[in-house]
Amino acid sequence: MKKIVLGISGGISFLVFLILLFITNHLCHSQLSQQAAERWGNPKNTAQVSCFFSVDAGISEDSILEFEHSIDKALADASVVQESENAGARLWADAYSADGKITISTDKGSISADAVGIGGDFFLFHPERLLYGSYFSGNDLMQDYCILDEDAAWQLFGSSDVAGMMVTIGGLPHIVAGVIHREDGRLAEAAGLDSTLVYVSYETLSEYGKSNGINHYEIVMPNPVSEFAYQYIKDNLGSDEKNVEVVENTSRYGFLSRLKLLMQFGTRSMNGKAIIYPFWENIARGYEDILAILTLFELLFLAYPVVLALVFFIIWWRHKGWTLRDVRLKLQDKAERGMEKLRARRSKGAYGDETEEGGMPKEKKVKKRKKKTEDLGYLERPQRGWRRKGR
Repeated sequence: MKKIVLGISGGISFLVFLILLFITNHLCHSQLSQQAAERWGNPKNTAQVSCFFSVDAGISEDSILEFEHSIDKALADASVVQESENAGARLWADAYSADGKITISTDKGSISADAVGIGGDFFLFHPERLLYGSYFSGNDLMQDYCILDEDAAWQLFGSSDVAGMMVTIGGLPHIVAGVIHREDGRLAEAAGLDSTLVYVSYETLSEYGKSNGINHYEIVMPNPVSEFAYQYIKDNLGSDEKNVEVVENTSRYGFLSRLKLLMQFGTRSMNGKAIIYPFWENIARGYEDILAILTLFELLFLAYPVVLALVFFIIWWRHKGWTLRDVRLKLQDKAERGMEKLRARRSKGAYGDETEEGGMPKEKKVKKRKKKTEDLGYLERPQRGWRRKGR
């Protein structure tokens, strides 16, 4: 009975492990802002890297442009070339952004909202859930676009279906490219998504709003060897280590990364850098903590049935009633018997009833011998030898 109870408890523990493993995998793939490498290309040789700067980092559009010009040369030196037949295909894509505040007006009213000023392919890295309209790019020639969340749309227009309508920012008209659903929930609100949010171009935020300067940079690029992209960006982006935090998003939710995070428990929350993380990074770090705890429980629930199985095996081994020497001798005996049977078959093939030496069937050989004796003038007399023909 005790063994049955232990066996059932071990099975339940393993089932809980499988459930936790499923939940962990689901959470890892639910964070779209961490999956740009998968959307861009093969994640095995592509890396997504994020950089977060302090106010004193001094990152500007010119410094980012200078860094962008160096990327192609670095990839060429690493023998990474574009193999696509599409003339417009790119090896890499990047985006930069700044936090701030901005005032948006319509005929119905005006709001002051949290704003993210974007440059580059920002929505490649952050595919917010669109309700209406489409995204815009910071690379567009015209920078008079914006994206509103549902709250902003209702406050400005009394509706959320307002893609294509006009708003005024700094006295200049801007087109509402789309309306998004702002992520909600306790974790999102704690991360900073607790008020109205709009997206505008970095140029618009800098000129007509209150900008904190470029404090986020993201890139997805080839990663020919492990940590190539991470190390190159860390060494060449042009900011000292005290003012920048570099994160490789591609592997941050991997099993080894989660184990490493468990080992850093207690010190992870200590931050000596004057960096304010954006809401998407705060959410990502929150999920890191959750996944680390789930991983710890996974290991515990897996360890119990494994140890239990090991104990049962040791007990069985001690009471099995045979030794490895017995097994070896039995196998050796079977091998010898097999060889004897094989030799017997070969002997039967040479001297047995079915065949004669050389593999010729006995019946065929008897007929051949009888014909030969008849040609010599003899007839066969069973059990009495041979006699001449006509006697």
